[in-house]
Amino acid sequence: MSKPKVLRRDFLVGSGTALAAGALTVLAPETAEAAAAASVTYEPSKGYIVYDSRLCLGCQSCMYACSMTHEGEANPSLSRIQIIRDAPSFTTYPYDIVMAPCRQCVTPICVQNCPTGACHIDAAHGNVRRIDQQKCIGCKLCINSCPQRPHRTVWDPAKKKSTKCDLCVDAPYWSRQGGPEGTQACVTVCPAKALKLVKDPPPQADIAGYDVNLAPPPKPKTKPSMPTAKSGS
Repeated sequence: MSKPKVLRRDFLVGSGTALAAGALTVLAPETAEAAAAASVTYEPSKGYIVYDSRLCLGCQSCMYACSMTHEGEANPSLSRIQIIRDAPSFTTYPYDIVMAPCRQCVTPICVQNCPTGACHIDAAHGNVRRIDQQKCIGCKLCINSCPQRPHRTVWDPAKKKSTKCDLCVDAPYWSRQGGPEGTQACVTVCPAKALKLVKDPPPQADIAGYDVNLAPPPKPKTKPSMPTAKSGS
């Protein structure tokens, strides 16, 4: 008997939920103070990047655009969005590509666990979850606590500090206005239109809420017109 195939989307949903649950278990509050901090509610971000894994070509244009606009260099390891191609067990189209943008979590564990306030809610820019590198001490708590895999807080080995997606609010080499009311480099350059900025928070239970259908609607079929007989023929 042949083994049933596990679709990439189904695998990611299950594993993403398990990883998130595991991360939350590890970070479970052990003191009254930590429990109180965990119960704090945050103003939701006014922008979220969703994607369509079926449309993604795996070209990594978004990764290069991200590192170029933020860091001024084409370095995929510094990109705040990651596209993973030909990951183990993901071999059949369209289940061979993993898309991983920052979720701008409604309950941001990275913000909760940052000891210096470097990872914070930027109320002046649509409540974007971002990192102030002037305050970052390089402790990596935001990286270790991120429930996403791969984690979406990014370590910069040259600066020895953490970075993360800020929806291009502060992208020194991006010539346009970023943030929830602007445009993002990754969304703009994607040739397949597999990324989109939305205003409403996607479902937070697992990654499936961010993987949406962005394919254009099919064009309506039109019947060929029949030639009409000329009068007097």
